[in-house]
Amino acid sequence: MTKQSKALYFIPYSIWLVLFVIAPLLLIFYQSFFSMDGQFTIENYKTYFESSTYLTMTLNSVWYAFLITVLTLLISYPTAYLLNKTKHKQLWLLLIILPTWINLLLKAYAFIGIFSANGSVNDFLAFIGIGRQQILFTDVSFLLVATYIEIPFMILPIFNALEELNPSYISASRDLGANNVETFRRVIFPLTLSGVKSGVQAVFIPSLSLFMLTRLIGGNRVITLGTAIEQHFLVTQDWGMGSTIGVVLIVAMLLIMLATGEKRKKGENHK
Repeated sequence: MTKQSKALYFIPYSIWLVLFVIAPLLLIFYQSFFSMDGQFTIENYKTYFESSTYLTMTLNSVWYAFLITVLTLLISYPTAYLLNKTKHKQLWLLLIILPTWINLLLKAYAFIGIFSANGSVNDFLAFIGIGRQQILFTDVSFLLVATYIEIPFMILPIFNALEELNPSYISASRDLGANNVETFRRVIFPLTLSGVKSGVQAVFIPSLSLFMLTRLIGGNRVITLGTAIEQHFLVTQDWGMGSTIGVVLIVAMLLIMLATGEKRKKGENHK
């Protein structure tokens, strides 16, 4: 393949990148410097960093994203590990990924029915004598639903990392006298850490900007940066402040990507 043909194939990707990635980011950054009356100002950033409300909202976003990521990881790693040992693992993996094909809004409304006062969960609690509880519109219901939705995005990279793990390393560890716990701690987990990091990126970053689930499942008890952006753009029409929060959110996402990204060793590309 000649250099000209390679450049020709690169043109559609470049156009897509400019129109749908770079241009929107620049537009958000540009809009963040304007007030509601169209005046150029840096007051939006000053308001954000001086307001206890916005700072609390930022901490809430990071905290809930952290909890969702931890819960997802605790469920996904053992699942991916056991899945890797099963006979028809590709079929089971497909069944786990299948819910991601369903629209997020449909899944949210399904959980509203499950967790509502007359839903199946409360029917079961009433049947066993506990009685009906307020499950919907709580922090617990929000975390449960968010974790359920994010699980496939954590399982897939961990499963791929386990698939690529050379079995001879595990055999060597056993030959050297290591038990199952030591083998997992010293061999399996460190060698699959790249999959864990990819899963953390795929879960933590979207969890920072959740807004639909906070409204439908959390009943606006859970307030995140995504909720604030929605309110500023669609309710108060303060696009400048909404863009400012968007810029802060984008910077936070970039920092997470840098913190969880793979660090190349010096000279790696010159072998």
